[in-house]
Amino acid sequence: MTGSTHTVTNQATPLVGYDVFATDRALTEAVARHLPAELREEAAAELSGLGRSCGSAQVQEWAAQAEGEPPVLRSHDRYGHRVDQVDFHPAWHRLLGKGVAAGLTAAWSRPGGHVRRAAAFLLWTQVEAGTTCPLSMTHAAVPALRADPALAAEWEPRLTSTVYDREARPAHLKAGVLFGMGMTEKQGGSDVRANTTAARPLAEAGTYELTGHKWFCSAPMSDGFLVLAQAPGGLTCFLVPRVLADGGRNVFLIQRLKDKLGNRSNASAEVEFAGTWARRVGEEGRGVRTIIGMVAATRLDCVLGSAGLMRQAVAQAAHHTAYREAFGRKLIDQPLMRNVLADLAVESEAATTLGLRLAAAQDAAEAGDERERALLRLAVPAAKYWVTKRCAPLAVEAAECLGGNGYVEESGMPRLVRESPLNSIWEGAGNVQALDVLRALTREPAALDAYLTEVGGARGADRRLDAAIRDLLTDLADLSHAEARARRLAERLTLVLQGALLVRYAPPEVADAFCAGRLGGDGGAAFGTLPATLDLASVVERARPVA
Repeated sequence: MTGSTHTVTNQATPLVGYDVFATDRALTEAVARHLPAELREEAAAELSGLGRSCGSAQVQEWAAQAEGEPPVLRSHDRYGHRVDQVDFHPAWHRLLGKGVAAGLTAAWSRPGGHVRRAAAFLLWTQVEAGTTCPLSMTHAAVPALRADPALAAEWEPRLTSTVYDREARPAHLKAGVLFGMGMTEKQGGSDVRANTTAARPLAEAGTYELTGHKWFCSAPMSDGFLVLAQAPGGLTCFLVPRVLADGGRNVFLIQRLKDKLGNRSNASAEVEFAGTWARRVGEEGRGVRTIIGMVAATRLDCVLGSAGLMRQAVAQAAHHTAYREAFGRKLIDQPLMRNVLADLAVESEAATTLGLRLAAAQDAAEAGDERERALLRLAVPAAKYWVTKRCAPLAVEAAECLGGNGYVEESGMPRLVRESPLNSIWEGAGNVQALDVLRALTREPAALDAYLTEVGGARGADRRLDAAIRDLLTDLADLSHAEARARRLAERLTLVLQGALLVRYAPPEVADAFCAGRLGGDGGAAFGTLPATLDLASVVERARPVA
């Protein structure tokens, strides 16, 4: 029964029962742009199917259940035996199974795989970001394992499988596996060369016994882990299976699960190794070089994950304001709210466009294109730095568009806000990325050449972009005191690249707003400060999640 004073009016309908892919014009256009003609129809149908699933009431309910019931560590069984098991809500397993079935770990095994998988990852992040961690780790393990062809031949078919098998069994008995990662230790953090975990060689060639700890271990319920440890020849990469070939549990002691900011559904753990069996991956002493392929892949996922969070925040804000009235008008039609929404939409589209361009570069690099590989070397850490930095303020501003409703957990906006800083910290925080950009600039001239070729394709199309390119070249000509300026360089490199891509591919009103607000000095620090003379209504309409 409803009280006489509780008639519900002037509220938005739930954003549910829609195709998250088909209603995202920036994403659909990017997928079509970067895939060969013969793959576009199949990919669009596949992604639209995933998009409808992402927008369904059932999957959104699973996401809320997984978030509302965090994982629990069960260190011992009822008899006192150590089991080190992490128990998840059934909804978590349903979501993870859908992510695996959607090909989120299968990019390496099909044509156009990275573009298709990037689009799917961006969609899936909008449902429940917690499951993206094991999906990302599993996807990214492939390039690291390729340092050892025998290991790659054994594990890659399982890693790229679309079968989710949650049971703790020997990997050779499973059709599909998941991987986690353990790099950082409490005394070193990003300085992995300070790691103290020791690896003692065993009698069987390539096998070792590990003793030590990991301060952060991603996805501790996984079937295998890539970890760094000090072998006699120096810091080395190792594969640690969760279950040994004979069915016995490897020594993998979960000390506790982290109580962290961000999603609540995923598990991150502190783990101890005490006589833990491991296989060496790559050569002794070359652990960083071996695992860097995994790091590069997960850094790109940070860009894509942030783009997904941005897109969902903008979709929710645009949907709410299209229904909500204040002072006699729909919020979306009011000039100041329209300015805010347009500014948010431009930021979101720039992130999506850049993320898919980098995924296309990964496909090309896999096919042997060295220029595209060089572009990734500079553009990935720059994009990881800037796009992930923009995610948090965008999510907060989008939540504000809902007013008090955006501060209520049921709206889903607080979940986006909590998750929004994660990708900036994961896989190397801002300073780590900015310094990596600097290393690429000073040590790998082919990377800068590839970048300048890319942005040069848009020269002459917008005076503000041309001016920004000239200013960037001036900055790059003098790298004195470069370390102190590394963040500024990473920011400008990304903004110029985003501007070049939007000028070439986005509708004129989107490119115009980006160049005005990000390159031309006509925007402010806060969202919603674009020049009123721009076609902001068209920008907002493009961003609305409607069929």
